[in-house]
Amino acid sequence: MSTDRTTGLANWILTAQCPSRLGTVDVVTRFLREHGCYITEQQSFDDASSSRFFIRTEFRPPGGGGPSSIGSADGGFSATDFEQRFSERAAEFAMTFELTAPDRRTPVVIMVSKADHCLNDLLYRYRTGQLPVEIKAIVSNHPDLAPLAEWHGLPYHHCPISADTKSEQEAKVWQIIEDCGAELVILARYMQVLSSDMSERLAGRAINIHHSLLPGFKGARPYHQAFEKGVKLVGATAHYINDDLDEGPIISQGVEPVTHADTADDLVARGRDIECLTLARAVALHLQRRVFLNGNRTVVFQR
Repeated sequence: MSTDRTTGLANWILTAQCPSRLGTVDVVTRFLREHGCYITEQQSFDDASSSRFFIRTEFRPPGGGGPSSIGSADGGFSATDFEQRFSERAAEFAMTFELTAPDRRTPVVIMVSKADHCLNDLLYRYRTGQLPVEIKAIVSNHPDLAPLAEWHGLPYHHCPISADTKSEQEAKVWQIIEDCGAELVILARYMQVLSSDMSERLAGRAINIHHSLLPGFKGARPYHQAFEKGVKLVGATAHYINDDLDEGPIISQGVEPVTHADTADDLVARGRDIECLTLARAVALHLQRRVFLNGNRTVVFQR
């Protein structure tokens, strides 16, 4: 962070990870105590399989100045001062960390094709303040949802794609993401496979949603295929994208039982509802800094 930011008694978020070793919790809690910060929530996990330690702490900075507080010139809390001082302690543990302000609104680009259920749900949560984001743009390979974006007063970029124009289209999409300063890309039923290059560029900062059905049904009309097989569960998976189609690190999953009485259209409707809820949950967890990448897996500190 390049400039100081000040706030009142709202909760800040400190997330960190490092190699497993003695004293990893203490380095965080002791520092906060020494500087008069009150911990309101804390979760940690030590992964024996990777020898990595993960911790997420919400804290309230001191209300006034004082010799032990981390403050700016006007007596408020200084993020820059905090980071500079904590980095000295963190270096002893090879610990990387991030400090997030309570009023932080993450800049986001949403990508979509023709299906509007996930986009509608995200826009509602954005409009009502449930998701702390600033939607900078909506990108689609079809023009169909432009009126929905216009109703919300959001920029809509129609970027058509074909097998011959894939590289040019992705270059245009990437430029939009860069120009917007987007820190998160949400694939809200964007029905195109991203290239390896695009997936690598967006690693850890792009969330996708897709159906989860057993057995696995790929291709067109997966819910209708599931109906023909008489499935008893429908579900959805939200994950970070990677170069493996629909196999990125999982953030959230949802499932709902169905019966023989449900029609194929019933399965589609239930699937859409689960996709909306699962995607929104994954986005919220990411925004709240509750998700850590751990190789091909994730560490997720639930609310």
